[in-house]
Amino acid sequence: MVPFHLLFPVAVLAGFVGAMSGMGGGIVLIPALTLLGIDIKHAIAISILSVIATSSGSASAYVRDHITNLKVGMFLEMFTIVGALVGARITLAVSRGPLYIAFGVVLLSSWAALLLAGKGWHTGEQDAVTRWLELEGSYPDQALGAVIEYKGRRAYFGAPMMFGAGIIAGLLGIGAGALKVLIHDLVMGLPPKVSTTTSNLIIGVTALAGTSVYLFAGLINPGLAAPVILGVVAGAFAGTRLLVRLSNQSVRYFFLFVLLILGIEMIVRGL
Repeated sequence: MVPFHLLFPVAVLAGFVGAMSGMGGGIVLIPALTLLGIDIKHAIAISILSVIATSSGSASAYVRDHITNLKVGMFLEMFTIVGALVGARITLAVSRGPLYIAFGVVLLSSWAALLLAGKGWHTGEQDAVTRWLELEGSYPDQALGAVIEYKGRRAYFGAPMMFGAGIIAGLLGIGAGALKVLIHDLVMGLPPKVSTTTSNLIIGVTALAGTSVYLFAGLINPGLAAPVILGVVAGAFAGTRLLVRLSNQSVRYFFLFVLLILGIEMIVRGL
């Protein structure tokens, strides 16, 4: 059993990164748990459980601050839940080395696409499907001192892509917030803060679906899960307090940095 004084600070860092980037914290948690001697499948199971805690600790604050778009989140959750169930089942059945490498390549490609996409989020005419779903909104930006209005786009592309993100979430236990934020940003044209905060809401529901599969398989150790959950909640709370005070551009740069590290990490781990 890994001692509390080692697990807790790692979990705090994971929760902070997860809340700041909208990714769920698995980027820190899974490698750290494996380095502490925990089997990779058990680490994935605990990580995806911690994603629920990260989401609970940060999403509620973002909803209270009126940044999260609930309509976008609840619409896309339907697709990520099914994907997470499929992904968790795959994890129990197959070797994951090649999948880590493939995921790392996808993340690095996404990082390059987001880097070249420019400094602002996408604007333009809203299509009929997204308008019918009313995937639009506004939020008060503390950094700018203004209310930002926006309209989502291309929900018909975002939905099936979220199914794929759900598969990755259940497969690797990392929340797949990186892909969710990219889908929100590049495909659906949401502002970076809305992308990150709405991702935090979605990853919790997605992780809940994946966790049910790992729990049934007996891969979740309560003695390890308890300190991890306490730590990620504390870290997520600290991350939310910082994010609302940053500019959209600062959030984007932070996300780009974390995405780059995650992509490299996945390829190295797969090799």
